[in-house]
Amino acid sequence: MNKNEIKKLIEKGENEKVELKENFDKEAIKTTVAFANTNGGVILIGVSNKRKIKGVSIGKETLKDWINKISQATEPTLIPEIESYKIEGKDVVKITLKESPIKPVAYRGICYLRVKNSNRKLTPKEIADLHLQTVGSSWDSYPARDAKLKDIDLEKVKEYIKLANETGRRKIKEKPLESLKKLELIKNNRPTWATILLFGKEPQRFVLQAKVHCGRFKFSKIDILDDRMIDENLIEQVDEVMNFIKKYISVRFFITGKPRRKQVWEYPLDALREAIVNAIVHRDYTESSETQVEVYDDRIEIWNPGELPLGIEIEDLYKIDHKSIPRNRLIAQIFYDIGFIEKYGSGTIRMLDLCKKAGRFLEFKEVSNGFSIIFRKSKLTDEYLGKMDLNERQEKVIERLKEHKKITSREYAKLFEITERTARNDLKRLRDKGLVQRKGISDKTAYYVLAEI
Repeated sequence: MNKNEIKKLIEKGENEKVELKENFDKEAIKTTVAFANTNGGVILIGVSNKRKIKGVSIGKETLKDWINKISQATEPTLIPEIESYKIEGKDVVKITLKESPIKPVAYRGICYLRVKNSNRKLTPKEIADLHLQTVGSSWDSYPARDAKLKDIDLEKVKEYIKLANETGRRKIKEKPLESLKKLELIKNNRPTWATILLFGKEPQRFVLQAKVHCGRFKFSKIDILDDRMIDENLIEQVDEVMNFIKKYISVRFFITGKPRRKQVWEYPLDALREAIVNAIVHRDYTESSETQVEVYDDRIEIWNPGELPLGIEIEDLYKIDHKSIPRNRLIAQIFYDIGFIEKYGSGTIRMLDLCKKAGRFLEFKEVSNGFSIIFRKSKLTDEYLGKMDLNERQEKVIERLKEHKKITSREYAKLFEITERTARNDLKRLRDKGLVQRKGISDKTAYYVLAEI
């Protein structure tokens, strides 16, 4: 890397792979650990975080001394690459860290991860997860406590073998138990957690929280219309959850000239199914809560216990072919074998595309010690409307239109006890902001509906 390339790094400022520091100190060493635990990075010493080149004083042994300090304070030991540059007549030192093949790396017993342009301390659970990622393992690959081979439903294993052979993604000739051993689903003659969850006779006897709690509500959790706990094995849960959702969303039929009518569901079923599969496959089964699926009049929310896997951020889910880090590797592999997962890392993009074509909106959020996928009929959420500078009447009529579909200026005036002129002005402002549309040929027949944003 030459001086011009260093200057370009400085101009861009700090990010997930670049740190700017005026001096070499313990915070710089923490950053080496964070980079080693993430995707590697560069620390530029002698540059302020406001991108000003300050320079740093270095002697003959300075760089060697810094390497020693990093090596002695980190475990496993980090050995960085260090180079010095003369930029604008001042010394700037570049410390380069590659991603460590052995994780987690700690600074004086504490582990850090690089998140955007800062370092975050890892929790004990995250440290364990990072270690499992490094060795290519996951929680579901360990023998299930107290489980025995007799707890496996071999008929379910046979169904899996049949499906895997039909998809062509895995050719299995062995008998059920032999095939499970070959797939490392049985270890030391004991079923793994994945085996119990996928093929167990009573999965919830071993993992009580391995359920999906489904609910039907109006607009909030106060108005409960239906409630069901789904507690089959993980593969069966997918269809059971989909059946619950389909029970409460509408479908239209179109005559196409073909023998069968075309069905158009209120939400794209393929996107919903993808979301359900993701929730079941990638949730954290060590957390004590169940996966929750909530069907409202204006949205569907799918909440999973456990945050996103380390190394994946919310914004990554909106990118094509983002990195895939399965939390439950064996479970994910079985779902892939039977065609429930098409390609690792592509599911969120497929959901976004399907929703866009159907005129629906999809949002990914980290909330309440978990992760949510939210399907919406409209983009007009409280957060979105909060940026629109609306008065209280206008906010209330938007909520009313979500349920009652249309309103006239006369009805608006009566609802809020104002003049029709004020009502028309309110509605005109909503039209100008693109939130409602005016329908009807004349003033007498005019009414207003939500705009299709």
